[in-house]
Amino acid sequence: MAEVTPRPALSALLGIETGGGPSSGPGRSWRDRLIAQAAELTRSGGWQAITMAKLADRVGVSRQTVYNEIGSKRQLAEAMIMHELEVFLQAVDAAFEEHPESLSTAIRAAATRVLEMARRNPLLHAVLSASHGAESTLLPLLTTQVEPLLEAAHGLVRRHLDTYDHGLDEDRIDPLVDMVIRLVLSHVTAPSTSPAETAENIAWIAERVLGERLNP
Repeated sequence: MAEVTPRPALSALLGIETGGGPSSGPGRSWRDRLIAQAAELTRSGGWQAITMAKLADRVGVSRQTVYNEIGSKRQLAEAMIMHELEVFLQAVDAAFEEHPESLSTAIRAAATRVLEMARRNPLLHAVLSASHGAESTLLPLLTTQVEPLLEAAHGLVRRHLDTYDHGLDEDRIDPLVDMVIRLVLSHVTAPSTSPAETAENIAWIAERVLGERLNP
């Protein structure tokens, strides 16, 4: 089984300039804490309730520190989106890494994880739902990040697919990847069954396309 080509940094995949803060060193922990606290405040009160002063007070730093570490409020929103997408892509990545012998099983595992995580995490749900056309009151900026999200997910899944003996013609691989991603995101936006049942159905559809035996 060929090794997966390492994916580029998420900022490159998503086309987001994070800016406004150090990328490494002691200051990084402050940046992470600020982003985490901003996400918590957004989940509880919505994006409009966040001010740099409130965020500074919650974390216990000065407003200047917030600006030094994060930059503008828009950059804070982008950093939050980036964090949620990191969580999403890591879950997908791990599912494929854990099931290198069966593509349908990997698809099932990835779909299950994403659907379960989206149910538990309102901010992640908003990020993923925005990619499928849903408007977000949590984070209005999400509408500008739709295409980069889809491209990042597509690129990651495509790189994993290339390590399986799926037998698909080259011109059929991208349509399969697109179908699976959009099916998962549609069920994030409007779930009709449990995550496990939905993931099973998506894996079944993929298995029919692939023509491989579904592993229970």
